[in-house]
Amino acid sequence: MGGQREDEADGRRPGVAARVVEAVVPARLGRPFRWQLASSWVGQIGDGIALAAGPLLVASQTRSAVLIALAAAVQLLPTLLLGLWVGAVVDRVDRRRLVITANVARVLVLAVLGWTIVTGTLSVPLLLVVLFVVGTAELFADTGWRAVLPMIVPKADLGVANARLMSGFLVANQLVGPALGATLFALGAAVPFGVQALALALAAVLFTRLRLPTVERQGPPQHVGRDIVDGLRWIAGNPAVRTLTVVILVFNVTWGAPWGVLVYWAQERLGVEDVRFGLLTTASAVGGVVAVLCYDRLERRVPLGRLMKACLVLEVVTHLAFALTTSWAVAMVVMLVFGGYAFVWGSLSSAVRQRATPTDLQGRVGSVYWMGLVGGLLVGQLIGGVLAERIGPAAPFWFASVGSGLTLVVLWRSLDRIAHDDAAVQDDPDGT
Repeated sequence: MGGQREDEADGRRPGVAARVVEAVVPARLGRPFRWQLASSWVGQIGDGIALAAGPLLVASQTRSAVLIALAAAVQLLPTLLLGLWVGAVVDRVDRRRLVITANVARVLVLAVLGWTIVTGTLSVPLLLVVLFVVGTAELFADTGWRAVLPMIVPKADLGVANARLMSGFLVANQLVGPALGATLFALGAAVPFGVQALALALAAVLFTRLRLPTVERQGPPQHVGRDIVDGLRWIAGNPAVRTLTVVILVFNVTWGAPWGVLVYWAQERLGVEDVRFGLLTTASAVGGVVAVLCYDRLERRVPLGRLMKACLVLEVVTHLAFALTTSWAVAMVVMLVFGGYAFVWGSLSSAVRQRATPTDLQGRVGSVYWMGLVGGLLVGQLIGGVLAERIGPAAPFWFASVGSGLTLVVLWRSLDRIAHDDAAVQDDPDGT
């Protein structure tokens, strides 16, 4: 057969390295995906470095809690202010070129940041401007990057591809990157941002190896505002994606409420110190890594609708368990479970959305989905802070459990319809 590998044809078994590569990145996902995955993993290390080094840099410039919080919010503002417009731009231009250009722009801005640190000219206002510009460039890069995936991976394999990308996020961004960032910052305030710039430059170089099919725009050129309206109208008319968008918005409001004050809850309810709190977040990442590595088997053996319902039920139960427990050991187990189902849901829901969305709408639909995620988190964090301060540390978890539970009851039957629609899309090779 034409697709038979040479080492199999002559009777030799593949070597250990080849078997490991095949297990992590199956050949059926294609060579372009392997380049995208490599680019993503390298970039995630850079972003993970900034997760630790960024707050440390801000704290070295000011002791104002308001300014420190503002620095975190500034990086999310581009998504809320420009998300829809960026999504429309992504659907208009060469996505490969856009991702590369955006990452190069981030490298240049980080170089400027490093220069101001070394020369002692960095100020809080300048730092806020830099964070906003970096956040804007990252928005372009991430929106284009997410829109590329359905162009290079078969629809049936999008769940596995998303899981592999998410495993890189968990390991590089959540586990390795922050520890490396804090260590590098101790060597010098400019060092981690120089390393991040190098990582992003390498990610851009790796992304140049992709070759993408041409995206044909539907209809004549029109104003970008019209493109945005068309994207919103398509979401409103597609039951599966519309339901997923509602779920991502509501469940991130309920999720953001307690998780925004998680450290306060852990200190007040569990009585933990810094090290044990760090282990809580590590348990979540470990659960996620295990889950995404098992995702292939889950997707093959568990019907889609049942898997989606199980993830959302576990979300409700997780909030309830945290509202009730005062045991650090119990919390560790719950965090492990949380990491598992949360990242299965992330891989699954992304795949369903990508399979249902036409190629020329991936940027706009993805941007609405991401805006719902970020907006929901911000609203939830505000609600959680007020509830924790006025009622008590467990109150945000009670709010999350009741809110997510009621939402799940309302949407329960819609999840079966999503599963049916997704199966129909996978069976249609043209995606029509």
